[in-house]
Amino acid sequence: MDYLISVSFGELTLKGDNRKDFENRIIRKIKKAIADFEVEEFYKEQGKVYIKADRELFDEMIEQIKKVFGIFYICEVLRTEKKLENIREATRVLVSDLGINEEKTFKVFVNRVDKKFTPKSPELSRDLGGVVLKNFGNLLKVDVHNPQMPIYVDVKEYVYVYVKRYKGFGGLPIGSSGRGLLLLSGGIDSPVAGFVMGKRGMEIGAIHFHSYPFTSERGEEKVKDLAKILSNYVGKFTMTSINLLPIQKEIASKCPEKEITILGRIFMMKIAEKLAIKQNYHALITGESLGQVASQTIQGITVVDKSTEISILRPLIAMDKTEIIDIARTIDTYETSILPFEDCCTVFLPKHPVTKPKIEDINNSLALLEVDKLIDEALANKKVYEINEQ
Repeated sequence: MDYLISVSFGELTLKGDNRKDFENRIIRKIKKAIADFEVEEFYKEQGKVYIKADRELFDEMIEQIKKVFGIFYICEVLRTEKKLENIREATRVLVSDLGINEEKTFKVFVNRVDKKFTPKSPELSRDLGGVVLKNFGNLLKVDVHNPQMPIYVDVKEYVYVYVKRYKGFGGLPIGSSGRGLLLLSGGIDSPVAGFVMGKRGMEIGAIHFHSYPFTSERGEEKVKDLAKILSNYVGKFTMTSINLLPIQKEIASKCPEKEITILGRIFMMKIAEKLAIKQNYHALITGESLGQVASQTIQGITVVDKSTEISILRPLIAMDKTEIIDIARTIDTYETSILPFEDCCTVFLPKHPVTKPKIEDINNSLALLEVDKLIDEALANKKVYEINEQ
């Protein structure tokens, strides 16, 4: 008998002819995630990956594997030969190793992939339930409807017995859903937006806007720190940093004060769009949530959408702030996001920003500016950072 880690794929069961490609993408990511650990065996059997390594390293390995998108469950399993006596003993050993010291209910669930194996699933479930009661009946009782401790038995080429299951993020493997350019700020929302789109299989790049020297260099370092945390989930990526200050000054000197925020947002989108086209990204990604700030009203979002031709994805659009914060805490970006360093959106902030902009008014203001020249100059002075997993 050997303890292994098993990895179950999520919605890939729905992918038909593409499933093999998706599985191979996930397997490559898993191997990369555990590259620093010594692995004795690594193989795939019936839609799951099995990894044999030092059991003392399982907790660390599982934490790394959990960051790979496309995984539904990660389990610690006990592998044994496909013989009834071996399965009985594996069940006894597994439950014994759990160190149960309080009363619980249980049920044995058998998944008999090998249909030639006998006894059949119901009979094997009852048989193994009897083994548990015989050895641990002082603490464990059967509950077939709502057991506190499900015991799972998979009958394949080998037999795998397990209780511990760790939930993965699910989703699709990175790179299976195109490429998106994330507008990454130092706030809570945009790293979460990048994570959510990465979870849907999108390969992520980033563009960051600052207003140096009105914003500090430390503010940009904060964004780089967020990018490094995000890369633990989406993989390494390129982040382009753009100084928006010259554009903000032009807007402030020539356009109505109330439109400064929405015009600044439009320039961000236009610059991001030009970079995305050049770097072969298929869409822009933002952390906008409907109604959260003045520029995120439906009227403001509509005006911004009309300023570009590229698709703009807003995965957080209907989320409450508390939902977004919960995800930020889960992926470890929250504490960095709330560090008190300003970003470009706080520069030239109008006292009464327009919340229901009209496209004709915005176009009239844009006509006062040398839009293409300002965009080209901003891109000419960009900085580029290669962001690698921590």
